[in-house]
Amino acid sequence: MSVTTYFFIARLPGSFPTNAQLIKSAQTSHYSRVGRPSVAPEMLLKAMLLQAFYSIRSERQLMERLEFDLLFRWFVGLGIDEAVWDASVFAKNRDRLLEGDIAAKFLAAVLSQPKVTRLLSTEHFSVDGTLVEAWASMKSFKPKSNKDADAPPVGGRNADVDFRGQKRPDDTHQSTTDPEARLCRKGSGMEAKLCFMGHLLMENRAGLLVGTCLTSADGHAERIAALAMIEPRADRPQAISVGADKAFDAEDFVNELRSRNVRPHVAQNTNGRRSAIDRRTTRHAGYAMSQKLRKRIEEGFGWIRTVAGRRKTRFRRKDRVGWDFTFAAAYTLIRLPKLLGALA
Repeated sequence: MSVTTYFFIARLPGSFPTNAQLIKSAQTSHYSRVGRPSVAPEMLLKAMLLQAFYSIRSERQLMERLEFDLLFRWFVGLGIDEAVWDASVFAKNRDRLLEGDIAAKFLAAVLSQPKVTRLLSTEHFSVDGTLVEAWASMKSFKPKSNKDADAPPVGGRNADVDFRGQKRPDDTHQSTTDPEARLCRKGSGMEAKLCFMGHLLMENRAGLLVGTCLTSADGHAERIAALAMIEPRADRPQAISVGADKAFDAEDFVNELRSRNVRPHVAQNTNGRRSAIDRRTTRHAGYAMSQKLRKRIEEGFGWIRTVAGRRKTRFRRKDRVGWDFTFAAAYTLIRLPKLLGALA
């Protein structure tokens, strides 16, 4: 991340809610009055941004970087002579912050800035989803009726298990590490993993992420999440458009969009079946434009999975993984300085 981006984020009015606002949102009772001093919420958020921007894998590595990097210290608000937080204290405070809806409010606060609002389109969007690997081993995926599933392994190590030829559906099996994770694979012939599914909503004009969602991984999650994210923006007299890939080419999904006054700019899936998208949609020039622009959402997924390190989550339970995935939408902050500079 460039120095220009540092100064832009630090000076963006209202991007970071005040300490009092964040404490009120996360509830004051989440912070202890005894033991080591807590980390101020706005400093915690800035430190988590640095962790995503610079692919820092753990809280301990982040604290080591804060020890010697003056730019890191300036960004989070630590003086040169101030002691760096304890890594365990940082993790505890972050976990308490997860209990509040701070990630979504942070993203909304950034997008509500007047300079940012004029970049956003209110008519043309794109949706897509990706698998987020759960923090659970395949060996933890055991039958629900197995009473010995939670028994400690014999011999002090995980037993060798051969899964070849076994059928392990989600309705009969469950992970003992993260029961909310589901067994899923990205495509035919690929290995199955314990996953969640993350979803993004992108506006097409500037390619900024304006909505996130995380659900259980199943065959209908992408379409259900897309409807949930687009519905608040469809409540207007003028129709809006939504671009999507072939996975969204289903008659029920297309009909739901049309009933909400949304134009379904979905890629046609003609692989051995009839597409739900016909000439009523494809004949318009806007359809071809949506199909071209919707691919930019993959840039957001690529940044979240590689740079921000969310290819595999470090949290358990859907609500905590969802908070972390929403916060990873800080990809928007990376693109804003260049976009606003072009308008100046």
